[in-house]
Amino acid sequence: MKPLCLKEFHNAGERFLVDVGELQDAGAKVAGIYCLFAPVELVRAAGAIPVGLCGKKEKPIAHAERTLPPNLCPLIKSSYGYAATDTCPYFSASDFLIGETTCDGKKKMYEFLGRIKPLHLMHLPYSLTQPHALRFWHEEILRLGSFLEQFTGRSIQRDHLQFQIRVHNRIRKLTRKIARFQTEPRVPISGLHMMTVMETKSFFVDPDDYINLLERLITEMEEIVASGFSPFEPDTPRILLTGCPAGNGSEKVLRIIEECGGAVVCQENCTGVKDLDLLVEEEQADPFLALAHRYLQIPCSCMSPNTGRMDLLHRLIGEYHIDGVVDLTWQCCHTYNIESRLTEDFIANTHGLPFLHVETDYSNSDIEQLRTRIEAFLEMAR
Repeated sequence: MKPLCLKEFHNAGERFLVDVGELQDAGAKVAGIYCLFAPVELVRAAGAIPVGLCGKKEKPIAHAERTLPPNLCPLIKSSYGYAATDTCPYFSASDFLIGETTCDGKKKMYEFLGRIKPLHLMHLPYSLTQPHALRFWHEEILRLGSFLEQFTGRSIQRDHLQFQIRVHNRIRKLTRKIARFQTEPRVPISGLHMMTVMETKSFFVDPDDYINLLERLITEMEEIVASGFSPFEPDTPRILLTGCPAGNGSEKVLRIIEECGGAVVCQENCTGVKDLDLLVEEEQADPFLALAHRYLQIPCSCMSPNTGRMDLLHRLIGEYHIDGVVDLTWQCCHTYNIESRLTEDFIANTHGLPFLHVETDYSNSDIEQLRTRIEAFLEMAR
């Protein structure tokens, strides 16, 4: 038993390409974005349509390594490989790109991407605790706004920006409500299905249509919860997956956890719930400043210190009744790799839960090794 409308989430990417093509024929612009730090409200206020481009599959990596060093994280190489080979339909549909300095690898990779399509790079402060951080990021939001106005030929009106803020706050609230169905004692859907739902945050053209789809899913999920159905046995270990983003094509760790008898009930990563609680202040007189404040709170490992991640993990472990934590790091992702030790210490000292750090890439070469480690971990989490 699973929600009937789930197939529409699986087909969201195809639907996006059809819908966006019609709008582009009428003159609309598409913004390819790579990170949660890109303010989608501002993109839509400029009349453009955002779409997620983060590379999650292994196939284009070999081509990327003709330009980029092999000892770079697979997410960066996959992202660039798709662009260099023009094999990602969402990249092809994008008229311009928005990047961000979340790590040194991506920052330099964007210099090559900028040779392929127009690219605006947002510079992030490295710390939330410094008094100038918000001022700096506010200026970056304003600078992005100027770029969007120049590229789209459309002026960003404050009242329309505030409207987009309200719309996207509503989407975040609905998506969070969907994610929280996994807090139920009988988990209603698998972590793989929830991952598919969460990925659609980056693939919708019409916000109203997307809101309607989210509301339909909520209704169906409520019916499943009321029926008492679950794809998992009652004693299945409840696992929180944290660390680097994972999605369709890079879901092997999530898949193995559930194949080995665990239930991934929560994903604290960029494709999961990391930013769903962060709403933009709707009554702020300066909506640009409100955006800056909201987006600067995203608990990413690029920030130092990143205490927000520990605060979020602490809350999620309680809300989702977690039995064990798996921390996924893509090879050569230095910020998440280093932060994993801090995360492990926090989980052990605060919650005393089993913890497994997995460092891997997009290939299937280590599948059986991962399976062995995850099986042993799940025994500890029971």
